[in-house]
Amino acid sequence: MKKIFMLLAVAGLMTFSANAQSEEAAAATTDSVEVVVAETVEVEAPVEEAAGVPIHQAIKTKFIEGGAGFMATVLLCLILGLAIAIERIIYLNYATTNTEKLLARIEAALNEGGVEAAKEVCRNTSGPVASIFYQGFLRMDQGIEAVEKAVVSYGSVQMGRLESGLSWITLFIAVAPMLGFMGTVIGMIQAFDDIQVAGDISPNLVAGGMKVALITTVGGLIAAIILQIFYNYLISKVDGIVIAMEDASISLVDMLVKYQNK
Repeated sequence: MKKIFMLLAVAGLMTFSANAQSEEAAAATTDSVEVVVAETVEVEAPVEEAAGVPIHQAIKTKFIEGGAGFMATVLLCLILGLAIAIERIIYLNYATTNTEKLLARIEAALNEGGVEAAKEVCRNTSGPVASIFYQGFLRMDQGIEAVEKAVVSYGSVQMGRLESGLSWITLFIAVAPMLGFMGTVIGMIQAFDDIQVAGDISPNLVAGGMKVALITTVGGLIAAIILQIFYNYLISKVDGIVIAMEDASISLVDMLVKYQNK
């Protein structure tokens, strides 16, 4: 009987300990699940907050992180370059002339009222093409060769006016990334200084310094890319106007030759 009671007692103790261990395991599993869920919520919360940040606020934050000094100079290059580009776009749009219509009006004026009527048409028409034609008509009494020389000479003057200011845009395109690279180098130097002061290579120190350094590089490259797009557009616009001027000047000389041979 004693052996039976002992066997029953041992079996009861083993059953009790097994139940206790299963309850502890279940509790541990529940706690781990809660911790994982909490960590997931904590990880997802900043993502949701970052996704909800307005773009202008994010740009402002990066601007401050990159350092107000160098980022301000890069921004100044971008603003000045855009101001010149916009002024050139407006000027070139006003300088664009429908040369075919202008030549038709001048030809009609020559046939009806002579050189003075053609001068009046040129005076009342804006743009470099009309100005070149006017200079040619002023020397009509000196012969066709004088007209050709006047057209070529004044055409060079007008071309210089069309290209005025573009050199400043190229300057800002070159300076903006240089300032960004300079900010990068200075940021790296500051990062190494912080490492030297701390006496240890901490990932936070290295990552923070590199982040600040690279932000200035990105800012300079963005400014240069934007200005380069405007510069290429302006160059293509100037080339189109110059080609139209040269073609119209040849047509004008041919027209005057026909007018003199009448």
